[in-house]
Amino acid sequence: MFKILKKLTKKDILFLLICFLLIIFQVWLELKLPDYMSNITKLVQTTANNISDILVQGGYMMLCALASLVSAIIVGYFASKIAADFSLNLRSRIFRKVEKFSMAEIKKFQTSSLITRTTNDVTQIEMFIAMGLQLIIRAPIMAIWAVTKILNKNLEWSMLTGAGVIILLTTVTTLMIIVLPRFTKVQKLTDKVNGVTRENLTGIRVIRAFNAEKFEENRFEEVNNTLTKTQMFNQKCFAIMQPIMNIVMHFLTLGIYFIGAFLIQSANMTDKINLFSNMIVFTSYGMQVIMSFLMLAMIFMIWPRAQVSARRINEVLDQKSSIVDGNLDVTSLNEVGTVEFKNVSFKYPDADEYLLKNISFKANKGETVAFIGSTGSGKSTLINLVPRFYDVTDGEVFVDGVNVKDYKLTDLHNKIGYVPQKAVMFTGTVFDNVSYGYNGSEKPNLSKVKKAIEVAQGKEFVEKMDKKYESHVARGGTNISGGQKQRLAIARAIARNPEIYIFDDSFSALDYKTDAILRKELKKYTKDATSLIVAQRIGTIISADKIVVLDKGECVGVGTHKELLKNCEVYKEIALSQLSKEELEHA
Repeated sequence: MFKILKKLTKKDILFLLICFLLIIFQVWLELKLPDYMSNITKLVQTTANNISDILVQGGYMMLCALASLVSAIIVGYFASKIAADFSLNLRSRIFRKVEKFSMAEIKKFQTSSLITRTTNDVTQIEMFIAMGLQLIIRAPIMAIWAVTKILNKNLEWSMLTGAGVIILLTTVTTLMIIVLPRFTKVQKLTDKVNGVTRENLTGIRVIRAFNAEKFEENRFEEVNNTLTKTQMFNQKCFAIMQPIMNIVMHFLTLGIYFIGAFLIQSANMTDKINLFSNMIVFTSYGMQVIMSFLMLAMIFMIWPRAQVSARRINEVLDQKSSIVDGNLDVTSLNEVGTVEFKNVSFKYPDADEYLLKNISFKANKGETVAFIGSTGSGKSTLINLVPRFYDVTDGEVFVDGVNVKDYKLTDLHNKIGYVPQKAVMFTGTVFDNVSYGYNGSEKPNLSKVKKAIEVAQGKEFVEKMDKKYESHVARGGTNISGGQKQRLAIARAIARNPEIYIFDDSFSALDYKTDAILRKELKKYTKDATSLIVAQRIGTIISADKIVVLDKGECVGVGTHKELLKNCEVYKEIALSQLSKEELEHA
């Protein structure tokens, strides 16, 4: 917790200092009230005093109460502002940190957990700062100050108050030991609930298609019930606090009056007034001591969960990304548009076996290099090494003659137009989605966006939409078809006008006619750019300048379509499984 609180800004610390001073002032005012009450008690029992003297003391009490109220309002405002600003900055830090994570770190934390840490965990910290910091400052000051006020007043009353404090501390300590481990479990269970909910919403069509609603309900109910039971146990434990507090407070008041009655009865007439006045004052101060420990108990109710949340947030902020920037100056490169793999091998961080083994090839400027192979042969993984979604385990990947690890990630990605296997659409308009990324040059205008969509064979369906290029696209592109999403994703890469295009099985949702036309137009438009294409269809890659054939992570053939038909059995088997011998010869 203290580690995360170090991230408070200078402005927050200044506000915190103001709160500290105001809380001291507020405590001083509240501890002055019993003194005025003592004076009023003495004045009431002394017949020589006028009513005006009593009203003066009462007026002082009213002023103290009013000033304490104003101070409390100001402290509350500053505490809320500190908490809100801190949560704003903390969420921004987490978001920026997660953006820099490689796929390895994303998989380590899981998406649902990262969402929980950015929302729920930050909220716990915000609540602790808004409420806890006030109590942490106020409670010990009030307790110590009130204790100094009642010292030497009466031994019996002091011992009774001490016994009440010991009971409270024992209760709080016991509850902390029982509950604290369960708060860690609560946050992990919250991750699970978020994960199951996210899967349900994402896969709602599949769930309905297979009539799996009941299965998913039971699955959600299981994790939800576990979370609820854990939370119920924690809340039941904390529910014990309130009655114990009330019992201690009431018995303390009763005990002080009970002891006071005996003391007053056995005292001399001259001491009875002072004893009665001291009893009233001691009762007030005793309540202040108990209230201060009650506030500490409230801190201990908020602290455990905030502590767990702080630890989870620190795990994200302290996680070092495996993909780090190089320090290359991109203004002085000898090559343009080249991609080269030299003896590249790769395995996932949590895997034992290599997925790719000793891959070598080079794509020159203007060439189209295609990758084909059976499912699981490592095609998508191979091209994901170019933009450094992962780093190679062994060997080197070069872009424009320079190792990709030497690039700043921004400069490397500015050279690439990437179309993922699953087309991703963002909430916004067609124009927003196509002009989404630009490589440091002028952002694509409407004419460039129109041209990109035309090349991607999306003009026809976009022109038919209500607002054409300003038509709304829902989150994830749920209001357009899979083929339309793929074409807009391809248009997004085209509008970027990069040196290197990466198409990760980006034509699979297109019919053969659209696929053929698109590739033909794409070849014209991107004739000076290098294209890396992963495909399952032979028809998509048949005209590529170079085809890399993968089998179980190994390169078993490199060449043109005709060369591979003669020299590569794996490629020939794939080709014959899709096209007849006559069609292959004609192609």
